[in-house]
Amino acid sequence: MKAAVVVFPGSNCDHDCYHVLQHVMGVETRFVWHKDTSLDGADLVVLPGGFSYGDYLRCGAIARFSPIMEAVTSHASSGGLTLGICNGFQMLTEAGLLPGALIQNLSLKFLCQDVRLKVEHTSSALTSHVVSKPEVTIPVAHNEGNYTIDAEGLARLEGEGQILLRYLEDDGSVAERASLNGSMAGIAGIMNAGRNVFGMMPHPERCAEALVGGPANGGNTDGRLLFEGLIAAVQAEA
Repeated sequence: MKAAVVVFPGSNCDHDCYHVLQHVMGVETRFVWHKDTSLDGADLVVLPGGFSYGDYLRCGAIARFSPIMEAVTSHASSGGLTLGICNGFQMLTEAGLLPGALIQNLSLKFLCQDVRLKVEHTSSALTSHVVSKPEVTIPVAHNEGNYTIDAEGLARLEGEGQILLRYLEDDGSVAERASLNGSMAGIAGIMNAGRNVFGMMPHPERCAEALVGGPANGGNTDGRLLFEGLIAAVQAEA
């Protein structure tokens, strides 16, 4: 199995994703520069978080036109597993590989904190290894994490089971609009209709090993479960 982590000017979570895939999960992983035109046979492609092109125009709006995105689109369109984290999620919506858009948090403030997430179902590659937990705790770090979509699109996501993760309120409920950032239906992560392209605002690479999972969370490794699911999906197809 091979994984590719795409690097854009302004990416700042690329090394985190590489470390988790290569050193924690033991997957052969390489960096792919935004000006490259090939993914070199990668089975899993990760678009990492950060501030690609300084978030000018809109988050992910310029990165969507990087040369490598043609290969990413081809990979995704042919059924290849693709994960966009935070800024990567924003790129996927800008590229039309995922529906909806990420706009500025309702608070107009940058948010950096651990959040509780409801796992809607485990019938996706991303969530398949979250089998014993109705929720996970994963940190967020974003200013534009407010997921929005029109009523028809939201109904389609709900009806087709494409919503994977939702923000939980303090009382354990899911609000119509997440108090954290304003996301519609509390949406924190979704997948495409083909069930191979995934986008999420929380950062699973930041809690994939106990050392960095935080003592307050007992060395939280919930993020590792998501990577395990993606890797298992690739290996099942081998």
